[in-house]
Amino acid sequence: MGSSPGASGSSPSGGPRSLLLAEVARATQRLADAGVPSPRFDAEELAAHVHGTKRSTLHLVADSDFDARYWEAVARREAREPLQHITGRAFFRYLELQVGPGVFVPRPETESVVGWAIDAVRAMDVAEPLIVDLCTGSGAIALALAQEVPRSRVHAVELDERALGWARKNAEGSRVVLHQGDAREALPELAGQVDLVISNPPYIPLGEWEHVAPEARDHDPQLALFSGEDGLDTIRGLERAAHRLLRPGGMVVVEHADTQGGQVPWIFTEDRGWADAADHPDLNNRPRFATARRVAR
Repeated sequence: MGSSPGASGSSPSGGPRSLLLAEVARATQRLADAGVPSPRFDAEELAAHVHGTKRSTLHLVADSDFDARYWEAVARREAREPLQHITGRAFFRYLELQVGPGVFVPRPETESVVGWAIDAVRAMDVAEPLIVDLCTGSGAIALALAQEVPRSRVHAVELDERALGWARKNAEGSRVVLHQGDAREALPELAGQVDLVISNPPYIPLGEWEHVAPEARDHDPQLALFSGEDGLDTIRGLERAAHRLLRPGGMVVVEHADTQGGQVPWIFTEDRGWADAADHPDLNNRPRFATARRVAR
């Protein structure tokens, strides 16, 4: 499924086009035909990965250095294996993370969730804010907060052993403290002390299985995707965990599906000890995460 070469063609400027760029163009069409959402980007990223360079310097790869293993990588992506599993890395805000089978691949949408959390923590004017990331997966959220809020103390909780293994790799050398356990019951020693609780939990309804993109449905851990008939079971449990962990005035930030806008803030009700529950949009102006403030009671 994909040997290659063929003529190298011409560049848009009229000069000869490198063999690699010609193959990237062919790969782009193959990925587009397979339904890959970002075929040009993925074709270039795979080429850069296989040839040990950057996307911006693909044109400098000599024809004699073309590596036919590129087509093996393209075939894997064509079969809808996640790009990040093939390259072994995922980019999240200012981080480059190691990812692969057994861990949820961080999505760009979550970057706006972290951005809100960073602003909220800074506005608290706490010298050394205490932050807890529940359902940490690869550690992306916890590590971004530790990096961008320099004096923060960050704890991250993950139940699944395989996912925790990836988090350990990514957190090596950082000040993030990892814990294995159920997010709903975690860290009793921090009860009433935490400034911010943040989570990107599973939130897909069980009945939506067939509508999930193949990259997620067939490769992300099921534990990180699905949560009950309406997708909100885990978030309901996290509401109680956050209330237990947070100090009065502390904030909770929870990601959810864009189709759940308006539902999640109603989980953080006044009679349960919350105020200012609200939804927030992502960069595409779709409802993406809910926030609330714990009140004293």
